[in-house]
Amino acid sequence: MTTLTVPARPDRDASLRPVPWRRMAWVTWRQHRLTLSGVAALFGVAAVYLLITGLQMHHAYAAVAACRPAGSGICRGVADNFLNTYAPGVGPVLGLLQVIPPLIGAFAGATVLARELETGTFRYAWTQGFGRARWTVAKLVPLAVAVTVAAGAFSVLVSWYIQPIFGAGDHNGPLYPTIFDLRGVALAGWTLAAFAIGALAGILVRRVIPAMFATFAVWAGLAFVTGWFLRRHYEAPLITTNPNFAAPAWVISQVWTRGGQPASLSMINQTLHRVDIQAVTPGQFQPGPATPASIDPVHYLIQHGYTQLTTYQPDSRFWPFQWIEGGWLLAFSLLLLAATIWLVRRRAA
Repeated sequence: MTTLTVPARPDRDASLRPVPWRRMAWVTWRQHRLTLSGVAALFGVAAVYLLITGLQMHHAYAAVAACRPAGSGICRGVADNFLNTYAPGVGPVLGLLQVIPPLIGAFAGATVLARELETGTFRYAWTQGFGRARWTVAKLVPLAVAVTVAAGAFSVLVSWYIQPIFGAGDHNGPLYPTIFDLRGVALAGWTLAAFAIGALAGILVRRVIPAMFATFAVWAGLAFVTGWFLRRHYEAPLITTNPNFAAPAWVISQVWTRGGQPASLSMINQTLHRVDIQAVTPGQFQPGPATPASIDPVHYLIQHGYTQLTTYQPDSRFWPFQWIEGGWLLAFSLLLLAATIWLVRRRAA
């Protein structure tokens, strides 16, 4: 009997133990420490900028907060000057911060498995006594937890940074699409979702660069659908006919009706023609050169039988919406990660 035909000894095979989790955690750290350093650098650079500019805004906002009485014309002017100075710069900053989750998903999530599959090193990894499923879990879970915790901590800084703008009475409240998903648990949820999308794209595409592009595309589509369609229906929106509606809220739409039917732009312009005012859109009016300054187009339309319907979500629903969005993003991410592990188990070496 040669050594090639010697049967395996059951007692010896039974004594073999799988590689401990702590060793695989060390391997994961060694393999992905540069990725984690990149994530830390990304959040770090953004945090330094928010901290520097945020301190300037908070210092300038002190004059707004100290103005008394708060509702007077002088205090309103102080608040308007503050918003005119700082609000235009806040919008682009928040827009740039929107790319943080997909960047993490592409560079930290899509590369985890795609690089192993593209280079073929997975074949060696799967023979090291750890098992492909445990190998996948040991890679994905620590990275997912790390990027989610980092995003959650960063969202606290974003909330502190934007607070003076809200305090001064900016009309874009905390439910506004480009603000909501950068605060609370939403940013952590979107970052985890981007990572999970990247991991699944990596096992499906099996190439690093295409998987990264796929992550960007899927995340962008999901974010757009959520921000502009899904989020407004987490709870039934409220409707008011008050023309002086000014409560802190996310205004979804404003339409004019007459006799219970929607009023067209031509109908509104026909009514306003007598006072030399033209409606560019149903909610925006453009006075002519001979228009008396005392005429308010909104009240003029109301006096002539029109009703303005404002559909909105009150800012008081910020945290319920945060928990709803964070909850379904967590469930969605876990589903994607479970699908990734299942695909790894079924993949032939």
